[in-house]
Amino acid sequence: MQNIFSVDVEDYFHPTEVACQMDDWSSLPSRVDIGTTFLLDALGEAGQRATFFILGWVAEHHPELVRRIAEAGHEIGCHSYAHRLVYELTAEEFREDTLRAVRSIEDACGVTPRLYRAPSYSIVQKNFWALEVLASLGFTHDSSIYPIVHDRYGVPGFPRHAHLMQTPSGPIFEVPIATVVLPGGQVAPVGGGGYLRLIPYRYTAAGIRRINDMEQQPACIYTHPWEVDPDQPRMTHGLISSLRTYGGLKGMQGKINRLLKQFDFAPIGELHPRAAKLG
Repeated sequence: MQNIFSVDVEDYFHPTEVACQMDDWSSLPSRVDIGTTFLLDALGEAGQRATFFILGWVAEHHPELVRRIAEAGHEIGCHSYAHRLVYELTAEEFREDTLRAVRSIEDACGVTPRLYRAPSYSIVQKNFWALEVLASLGFTHDSSIYPIVHDRYGVPGFPRHAHLMQTPSGPIFEVPIATVVLPGGQVAPVGGGGYLRLIPYRYTAAGIRRINDMEQQPACIYTHPWEVDPDQPRMTHGLISSLRTYGGLKGMQGKINRLLKQFDFAPIGELHPRAAKLG
């Protein structure tokens, strides 16, 4: 069974835990090319294709990198422009941020993104209005909802597998990040990111197999370029933030290579093509 491999293309100073102000981004040395190049090479060597959710700011400042991703045959999605948490924005601010990101991505590679992923999975129960905004802008897919309990994001009880959602502005296909149901009914994350960095590889691999074999569903996995760059500057403050952001960085490249060789992956739009026809 094919699964989904996705990349949120942002630099090391963009994660929410870093809390670096946008005015300072241009003054920092960029490293987004380092991690993205590793991921492109790893995907190429494994003969795999992925969905790359591009941060608009990255597209604006590194258009050649976005062109390389598109030219390698990967699917292009949108990861917002300024990496602001969606539930901290008004609907109009969200619309403006998304439109700015779309224009930046179009200018960089000539592709109009129709798939969206919110920074830090920040579409939650209280701001489902964001899905209506996305549908009104022509987006056909969203992959922003994580059906788990978390202190910053998550929608507990949300359907765990990809499905069509109706909004007042039209339908949109939601593709949640991979989870498994543990004995006792607790839903646990296995979708990659920090969970792949911090937990032994066999946990993620077993979770994907369980989703594929027992539930007959594809698993949606994600990572970031900075997660495969162990030499990045450390910018967080506090033990928990540091652990969430930098824990397991040294072993992440090996885990990604192993994942790409052990499982089959495809872009979101290929596994869920019905939604592509909505736009």
